[in-house]
This record gives sequence, C-alpha cells and structure tokens, in this order.
Amino acid sequence: MAPQRAPGRGRLPDHRPLSPAGRAAVPAPMLATSGSPPDHPDWAVEMKWDGVRAIVINSGAQCRLYSRNRREITGSYPDLVTALTGHLGGRDLVLDGEIIAQTPDGAPSFRLLQRRMHVARPSRALIGAVPVQLFLFDILTDTGTDVTGLTYLDRRERLQALALNTAPLQTPPYWVGSPADRLLGAARDNGLEGIVSKRLDSTYQPGRRSRAWIKTPIRETTEAVVAGWTAGSGSAGATFGSLILAAHDADGRLVHIGNVGTGFTTAARRALRARLDEIARPDALFPLTPGRFGRPGTPHWVDPVLVADIEYREYTGEGLRHPSWRGVRTDIAPESVRIPAE
Repeated sequence: MAPQRAPGRGRLPDHRPLSPAGRAAVPAPMLATSGSPPDHPDWAVEMKWDGVRAIVINSGAQCRLYSRNRREITGSYPDLVTALTGHLGGRDLVLDGEIIAQTPDGAPSFRLLQRRMHVARPSRALIGAVPVQLFLFDILTDTGTDVTGLTYLDRRERLQALALNTAPLQTPPYWVGSPADRLLGAARDNGLEGIVSKRLDSTYQPGRRSRAWIKTPIRETTEAVVAGWTAGSGSAGATFGSLILAAHDADGRLVHIGNVGTGFTTAARRALRARLDEIARPDALFPLTPGRFGRPGTPHWVDPVLVADIEYREYTGEGLRHPSWRGVRTDIAPESVRIPAE
C-alpha cells in the first residue's frame, strides 16, 4: 500500500505549539546523557527504542499525547488513544514512553514511523498499514498523586501494576545485575538502538538531562538544524545534492556541523525541496569553509526551522562523519539542538 501523505501535496506540516499556560501544564520528559553503561548492581538497564518520546496525560474521559517538546500529538495516534482510554478508564495518570513502528521482523524503524508522525489525522488505511505501539517505561502521576520523587524501582512497580501489556500498549522489561555488554549485544542482535542505564534510586526529574540516566547507543544519532542545501546532479538534479546541517554551540551560536546527502527516498527529496523553497532566505546563516564538507557548491540558505534526525559514525569537532538522513523531527525545537558530544 502506498504511503499516505499529510494534507498539502506532501508538504511537511507546521505543528503549532501550546500556549504558555498549556505548556506549563505538560511536564517535559527527563532526558539521559550519553556514555558508557555502568556495570554496577545499583543500576537497571532498559532497551533503547528507535521511536519518538510521548507523554501521556489521562484524566477522566480524556486522554492526550504530547511530544518531547510538549506539542500535542493526540490526533496523530487515535489508535493509541483508544487503547489507553479503554484500559485506563478515568484514572488520573501521567505516563512517559516511546511510540514505535516495527518492521515485519519486529525491529523498531524510525523511517517507518515517519509515515505516521507527520500526519495530523491519519486515515484508517494508514493506521492499518503502519500500526504503532506505545512502550511505557515511567510514571509521573498515579491517581492524581505526584510520584516523581519516588525511586526508579518504586515507580516501575506502580507502572507494572497498571498491567499495560497488550498491544498496542506495552511495558517493556528492565534488567538488574545483567552484564551491560551482554545487553548491548542483545540490543544489536534484535535491531534496537542501544540501551539506557538508570540508577535504582533515581527520582524522575522533568525536563532535566541527568547523569542518573545514561544512554549507550549502538549507532550514533543526533538532531541537526537544516540551514540550507546545495545543488544536485543526475537523479537529484531536480531536488538537491546535500543539506547543510547546523547546531548551536556552547555560546548559543548556530554553526556548521556537516552536510548530508544520503538516506533520502525520492519522495522525501521532493517533499523536502518543496519545503526548502518555502523557507528560503537570501542571507547566509554562518560562514562555510569551501569544499570542507563533500562536493563544493553554492549554498542556498533557508530559515532554521526544520530539525533533522541524523545517523552518523562519529563527531570529530570538525563535523559529522558519514552522516545519513533519517527524517524530520517535529517534536524537537530548533533552538534546543546542540552540537553532538565528541
């Protein structure tokens, strides 16, 4: 079945943010720092899922979903909302999890999820063609009580008690005392993104990137701001050759971190080129070193409003090595994108 397009002839949608009052009512998720997994009995290990973060707020007869940057995404996943409402009833809960789409062999696929995450009101055909699941791994509010101050193990016990274990809702397992290298190997064998280690006594700290959670990806991924594009040739002549990528440095300045020219489908190139033309700007965002990233070419600049999801081998300080395009992130604000750690 052909992929469904969002309204507007394949244009990438604009997701309107909540009002300041609305954003204040939605907790920002706790974030992990990158690093090697601590092989220590005081840590639990979870698998890292290749999807998009979701905060669930269930109250009375109403259930709403919000992205990592607290944009409402309820309309994009009516199948999840129906399942949550039916299982949770009117219980007052705030949950944290990850929305994923899976390939036929069961591996999470961010590329496949792109077909759902950019559609504000998916058709029944699209929902059937690209089913999604919600993997829930934390609880912030239980029956109206704030439980973020409880330990990881206490929160997981409360989460397990909800019995969210029937598709499309799942509570994935965690491991204590298992060697991290063995769990990394299991993640690799199953096509997963990596692992996340969490201190057993850690509290939930909304909006904070904490050393109490450590993510260890098998392959590196990062967000990047699309700053422009260079001309393509051959089959890419009508769209672009590469996209100019940027991120904010420690002083908040937007700087060049590389160009990406691989990983695009033909349809993605066409949709992106249409969007790039809409946000074109005449002036440069930052200086470029001629020929430093790939084939030299005249840069075409755009307003820094699109956030890309990029896979890469390493970041050297000079730029991303072997970057590959994975898709557009609508759940992350451009101003929050930072240079990857070396």
